[in-house]
Amino acid sequence: MTIVRLGYVAMSMELKNASPSKTMTFAQFEKIKDREAAIRKLERIAISNLQTTLRLLKHNEASDIHFYRLTSRLIPLANHEELLDWDYMKPLKEILHEVGDFAKKHKIRIDFHPDHFVLINSLKKSILKNSIKTLKLHYLLLKGMGIDPAHRCVMHVGGNYKETEKSLERFVDNWMLVPQPIQKMIMLENDDTSFTLEDTLYLCEKLGIPLVFDYHHHLAHHRHADWEDNWDRVIHTWDNSPLPIKMHISSPKNEKAFRHHSDYVDVDMFFRFLKEIKGSVPQIDCMIEAKKKDEALFHLMEEVKVRDDVEIIDGSSFILK
Repeated sequence: MTIVRLGYVAMSMELKNASPSKTMTFAQFEKIKDREAAIRKLERIAISNLQTTLRLLKHNEASDIHFYRLTSRLIPLANHEELLDWDYMKPLKEILHEVGDFAKKHKIRIDFHPDHFVLINSLKKSILKNSIKTLKLHYLLLKGMGIDPAHRCVMHVGGNYKETEKSLERFVDNWMLVPQPIQKMIMLENDDTSFTLEDTLYLCEKLGIPLVFDYHHHLAHHRHADWEDNWDRVIHTWDNSPLPIKMHISSPKNEKAFRHHSDYVDVDMFFRFLKEIKGSVPQIDCMIEAKKKDEALFHLMEEVKVRDDVEIIDGSSFILK
């Protein structure tokens, strides 16, 4: 028996005025002559983003959604080089507690996916340094929420630089520069152009990192190449994690733009994957990466409900028969 739980990314298509990613550019910051007043405005934006996040979690709880990806843009300009003296965590203490307490009370799995500029295997020391700084921000947010940071932050391997093996080994070398608490926070996913499932498995097995299998990325990279032979290896990367195995699910926009995400999830494509892994794990949490966010989740569940090979648990979960 395998329980499947669906989640979605950051934004709701149902809630109005519910962006948790409101921001301020540094150019806008500089236009405010009183620097302290400008910092207070940044803090108000960050608090507003977290209040919206709490609203989204309440929406998720009401909709039986137990898996949610937080936006990485909660605190604008948090690591800007001109604002390194700003203690951005201090004013957020209360609202971070509220967000974390609600997630824990209702057993909602939350995690992050930093932007593509976070590169552990970068050729440039400055980019590596900034990447670690960004990961530290995610770590501090989770700690501020009272959430165990272990395996709450998924990222790509990084740049290929047309040298796959050297790029993988540079990741290993640079990994030693990442503080251990932040190392434990990381999960890696295979991508659609640079690092295959097998490439990513090499790092995950070598460094003890859970692998988040992206089915769409794998198909974009290989189209018809087998992944099933490596599934047991993927499962074992989660052996020491406190969390259930996680994957990403999306569908191609069309055959020509195969790598681009569709608005919704192709239920037949999804179940081709699920039929192969049924019974191999007790639970799998599937993060939907579709343009229509929670609407795509609700749409997919409507299609799942009419199938005779599942048993529905609630609004976002079902058992594979």
